[in-house]
Amino acid sequence: MTLRAYGGPGPAAINSRRMRLISFLPSEADAATSGIFASPRPRLGAVVGEDRILEFARADARFAKVGMLDLVERAEELLPKAGALLGMASEVPREAFHSEQAVTLLAPLPRPVSIRDGYAFRQHVETARRNRGLGMIPEFDAFPVFYFTNALAVIGPGELRVGRGRLEKLDFELEAFCVIGKRITNPTLAEADDAIFGYGVLNDFSARALQTEEMKLNLGPAKGKDFATGLGPWLVTKDELKDRLKPSPKGNVLHARMSATVNHVPVSDGDVSQMRWTFAEIIQRAADGVTLEPGEVIGSGTVGTGCFLELNGSKITHDQWLKPGDVVSLTIDGLGTLTNTIVEDPSK
Repeated sequence: MTLRAYGGPGPAAINSRRMRLISFLPSEADAATSGIFASPRPRLGAVVGEDRILEFARADARFAKVGMLDLVERAEELLPKAGALLGMASEVPREAFHSEQAVTLLAPLPRPVSIRDGYAFRQHVETARRNRGLGMIPEFDAFPVFYFTNALAVIGPGELRVGRGRLEKLDFELEAFCVIGKRITNPTLAEADDAIFGYGVLNDFSARALQTEEMKLNLGPAKGKDFATGLGPWLVTKDELKDRLKPSPKGNVLHARMSATVNHVPVSDGDVSQMRWTFAEIIQRAADGVTLEPGEVIGSGTVGTGCFLELNGSKITHDQWLKPGDVVSLTIDGLGTLTNTIVEDPSK
């Protein structure tokens, strides 16, 4: 997407359904001059070009009290209005735009309705089990599984503040996620795909020492996972990804390279298309006898090589874990890069 001059003349070159949506906080100086919009609540907008952000509420007062969850829940009504703003971006007042460097990006959906995280990549499951001396479990190919994590502990780009107890074998997990945009129960695969609002990057932070102890009881994960889930930097609509989403008998397959670096050193590489279970299949399983609501998040599970637990066990890395000061960046082509810095917080 390109814009010749934000707030200036020139033809709009934006497909109104192709959006990289964000939630953000403006700079203090900008917030102080924003009149009725001067509140600490998250702002809603979209990325224009490489580093410009269009704030919907400043472009159209009807968005003044609209957040990302509202947009997802009322997509049929609001998404065309948001698209129209992008389509006429060259005519939007200059003050409706921010530079990306002048805002604080939040998780695009700061408070999801729920988070189910899947277990869809065979390489990760097979390798992690082999490293523990276990064979591949045949049930993996019988049905997709997931667990619920803490939807109130979502973070976006920036600091991950953790206490010392969770710094013992602190790990990242490289994943994709989708957001449900329509109410569904017992869907077909086509209906499951149709219910997806958009996609993003997920980091399923894991305290492996805690996780290892508690899962000896064959329940969970719980405390080893419930302290933070990273989502971001954007929530990307399906139309923005139409060249990457390919139909298959199992539902749409997203073709997008996945990679991770720690302190700028590459550690992980894979592709969303390697999922044994598609998002449609995971959603179909999750909505079996249950109603899914707009704003629920579905995670893919960890791609092969996508965490230190797997890398250490395979001797690719050597007892490496995240520590204070480390910078972990997860990138998925078309979905952006989610970067977090590890900070020890004694209060936690």
